[in-house]
This record gives sequence, C-alpha cells and structure tokens, in this order.
Amino acid sequence: MKMTSSSLVPASILVHSGKPAPLLCTTILPKRFKNNNTLRLRYTCPSKNFRCYSQKQSTQDFDRLLSNLNQTTLKREPGSLISAILLVGGTTVGAGILAIPAVTQEAGFLASAVACIFCWIYMVVTGLLIAEVNVSTMRELGSGGVSLVTMATRTLGKVGAQIVCWSYIFIHYALLVAYVARSSDILTNFLGIPLWESATLFSLVLGGVCYYGSQRFIGAINGILVLGIFSSFAALVGLAGGGLHWDSLLKANFEAVPISIPIIALSFVYQNVVPVLCTDLEGNLSKVRTAIILGTAIPLVLFLVWDAVILGTIPGLATNIDKIVDPIQQLRSTNGVVGPVVEAFSFFAIATSYIGFVLGLADFLSDLFKLPTDQSKPLPYVLSLLPPLVLSLLDPEIFFKALDFAGTYGVLVLFGILPAAMSWSDRYSNDSESLKLPPLVPGGRFSLSLVMGGAGYVILSEILENFTRP
Repeated sequence: MKMTSSSLVPASILVHSGKPAPLLCTTILPKRFKNNNTLRLRYTCPSKNFRCYSQKQSTQDFDRLLSNLNQTTLKREPGSLISAILLVGGTTVGAGILAIPAVTQEAGFLASAVACIFCWIYMVVTGLLIAEVNVSTMRELGSGGVSLVTMATRTLGKVGAQIVCWSYIFIHYALLVAYVARSSDILTNFLGIPLWESATLFSLVLGGVCYYGSQRFIGAINGILVLGIFSSFAALVGLAGGGLHWDSLLKANFEAVPISIPIIALSFVYQNVVPVLCTDLEGNLSKVRTAIILGTAIPLVLFLVWDAVILGTIPGLATNIDKIVDPIQQLRSTNGVVGPVVEAFSFFAIATSYIGFVLGLADFLSDLFKLPTDQSKPLPYVLSLLPPLVLSLLDPEIFFKALDFAGTYGVLVLFGILPAAMSWSDRYSNDSESLKLPPLVPGGRFSLSLVMGGAGYVILSEILENFTRP
C-alpha cells in the first residue's frame, strides 16, 4: 500500500493491536485507525533513527507514551521527575494557605490538622484518578496534551464535558484573579508603584516565563520560587514560633470542621496540572504517582506548620468568630519584623501556584478551542493572562465571594465527583480490556463511590447550611 507524506503525522505513541504493545515507535508515525475495538497502525520508516522494540521486552516498558519528541531533532526529551514534583508542590501552595488559619480557628489546631490530612488523602486520590483517565485517553487517541474536557467527552459524554468545561474555567479564572490581586498588593507595598503597574508587571513577567520558557527553564524558575517558599517559611516559623503556646494546639472542636473543608480542599488544588504532568512524564504511571504524592505532601507539611504557628501564637484569635481574622494583619500587629517575611512567603506561594494555573489553563483552552499550543501562537496564553489581569484591576473584592463559592461547588465537583465518575466509566465500560490500564487507586467501585459520596455530602451540607442560616 502506497502512503503519502500527508498520511504521516509526527507522533510518539503506544501501538496496540489486541495484544500487549507489540510495537513502540519513537519517530514519525502514520495516522491511526480503529477496527473491532482495537487500535492498529500502518507505518513506514522515513528515518534511520526509527527504533522498534519487540514483544520480548517487559510489558511495563509499554505502559507509557513517548510523547516528548523534539520535532526538529526527532530526539526524545523526557520530563524530569524533580521538576514534576516541584510543579505539583508549587501549584498546590497558593493563596489558600493564607486563609487556612482563618477558617480553622473555631475548630482548633488538632481538629483542623485531622481535616487537613483527610483532605490531602482525598485530593491525592482524585489526582491519581485524573492521571489514570488522562493516560488511558492518550493511549486511545494516540496523542499527548489531553485536557479534562477531552477526558470527560470520552468517558461521560457531552453533558459531562460541559460541566467540566464551565467548572474548570470558573475556578481557574477566579483563582488567577485572586492571585493577581494579592500579588499586586504585595508588589505595590514593596516597590511603591501604582496597583495597575504591579498587576501588569506580575502578569507579564510570570506569563512570559510560561510562554517563552522551555520545560527545563520553567522547572528551574519554579524550583527557585519553591526554594524561596522554604526559606521565607523557615524564617517565618523561626520569628513567629518563639511565642508558641503548645497547650493551645490541643484544642479540638470537630463540630466546626465541616465549615473549613471547602477552603482546605481549595488549598490542595493541583489537579489542573495533572494533564501537563502526564504529558511531560510521558504517561509513566509510576513517575506520575510519585510526583503527585510527594508534590502534595510538601504543601501538607507547610499547611500544618503554618496553621500551628498562627493558631498557637496569636492570643485571642478566635474571639470574634463572626468576622474572619486576617492572619497577616495579626502577625504584623504582634511582631513588626514578621510582616515583610510573611509578604515574601505569600508572594512566592502565589507565584508558584500562578505558573501552574496558567500552564494548565493555556493547555485546557488550546484543547477546548482547538488552538495551537506552540510558542509561535500566543493566543492560549493571552486568553489565560489578560482576563484575570483586567478583572483584578476592576474590583478584586467581588471575586473573593466567588472563591468561596468555587471552593464548595467548583472544586468538589470538578476535582471530586467528576474524576471518580470518569474513572468509573473508563474502568467499567464495555471496551476492549486490552486497552485498560492498571488502576492507580485500589478499591474498585467502593473507592469510587466513597470519593463521589464524600464530595456530595459536603456540597449538600453547604447548601442546607446556606438555606437554614438566619
């Protein structure tokens, strides 16, 4: 059969023909086609760099997608596990950490620590479910860069895709608005320039890093920012922790825990970068699992220590429950040296999360609107950077209420119920079992039901609370 050059597409995908991965190609491959629920390929060898691997190799070698192929050199450029861990950790540590003491003060440190650990486990599970469905979708479609919308369309149909689409856009834009607004306040206080200049400077610099930077450059910048988080956090703990009252950390009011869960869950959001993570790590499930667990464990420790320092240091923090206490203002009033350190920690935390959210949103918009994602086409990044900048300058306070709403309904729907629903459909559909991946989350239908039921319970509780509140 004669094949023209137009029938060839640059790819690097796992090839299936009803058996465990008979062939893995790492250069130019032709377009795929379906036949009897299996994926088959007609291929040619246009380059002497073409490599094939026989069936005699371990099938574990074929559980990943060699998706990082340089289009010019045709050389494989695998992502770094360390960079992946830092990307997850940096994305997780955002402005939410500053709100945790305010929403957990009534529950006390001991009860809020238990809540943080359970929320961490829950968000790790949902992230692993997203990764599982993402890699499965990449294997079926034969392409990298698969967004949540594509995953939902494949597993839940058009209705599920619409829910994912609008939830994802709402959460990302709301959080990016909050990040730009808070960072512009910090830069204005530090540089003494107008607010609009600070917001523009922040967006242009970090947006330029996301747009122009390579994977390694972005990883290096993110690593520097994470180092800044650790350094400023260590200084903060050293300065503010001297007056820590250990007895106050034993307070536990578990009845007040449910009201803090939406904000705690919002603080652990990183799932938006899981599709980027899976592509960078070439669908290697072992590396993806490690990046998610370790990348979120770092913020968990920071959250617990931060909560302990605030709740155990500032006296009378919970005396006015009806009014949310700003931990930054409290620290400034008790120790003038702490203020600049808190500002530095806040800026580094926001910057790392901002990079992750911009990358995730740009990748999402590219897939949603079928936009080009290469660096010569800036439209996905313009759509990711410009609206949050404009909205943050109009009236930032309007969007804080939207963030509370997003934490309860957006996050727990998009990163709670939907990942389990997509995994359920992906695992237990009638498609060929030869394409199934080993589950990243054990427990089968029971685990998936528990994930969906937990999120649904919190959402229903919040709805009832809002309707019954005087």
